[in-house]
Amino acid sequence: ILISIVVCFSAILALALNFQWGLGGMVNFGLAGLYALGAYASALLILKGGANTFFATLGAMAIVAVVCGVVAFVTLRVTEEDYFAIVTLGVGEMLRLVALNEDWLTKGALGLAGIPRPLGDVIAPEYYQYFLLGLAVALLIGTLWILNAIARSPFGRIMRAVREDDIVAATLGKHVLWARVRIFAIGGAFIGLAGSLHAFYYQYIDPTQFTNIVIAYAFMAVIAGGRGAHQGAIWGAAAVMVLLEGSRFAK
Repeated sequence: ILISIVVCFSAILALALNFQWGLGGMVNFGLAGLYALGAYASALLILKGGANTFFATLGAMAIVAVVCGVVAFVTLRVTEEDYFAIVTLGVGEMLRLVALNEDWLTKGALGLAGIPRPLGDVIAPEYYQYFLLGLAVALLIGTLWILNAIARSPFGRIMRAVREDDIVAATLGKHVLWARVRIFAIGGAFIGLAGSLHAFYYQYIDPTQFTNIVIAYAFMAVIAGGRGAHQGAIWGAAAVMVLLEGSRFAK
């Protein structure tokens, strides 16, 4: 059950990357830092802001979406697309260093402990893991439905046009920069959702949980499932996480 919960929020992270890179053609090497931002944002909104888990999750999604949108707008407005991946890598590392060094906010290397779970004080402990699994599955299905709906919409066709040839898309009157900003921001919102679920699941977060290996796992999941295929990203994430987490018990 617990491995299935990990698969669910890992699959949401893979879906977000697949939306940005698989459909939009925007390589995101800052995934680990943005994932950490979502986890820390939801945790801090609860622990220091007094928000409940629902509004903390929405706040984390909004914060990561805004950061992604700003990064895409500032970078793509002044430089070529090829340098965008390098900038995202720098932004991700910057966010990790902030989490590590700003003790007054994140408690640095000590991390944040005691993060409450959704309805954790209402549901009996012996049944809570089943509730958390159901919640994670529901959020995964909702994420898949929303991203599939966007992919089938007119904006989804703009995404694929921009991915294949942005010059042709611009020639046809499409605002390429604005499209890319929206692509990266929408994907960022779901990165924030995955980060929030990570914080709720572990109830403790620290910078060592968000190293660049997270980027490798997410790209492995998307590539294994087929770039641009949302359902494939879920199966890819499931395969990667079951191999990683399930093999702990092999010996």
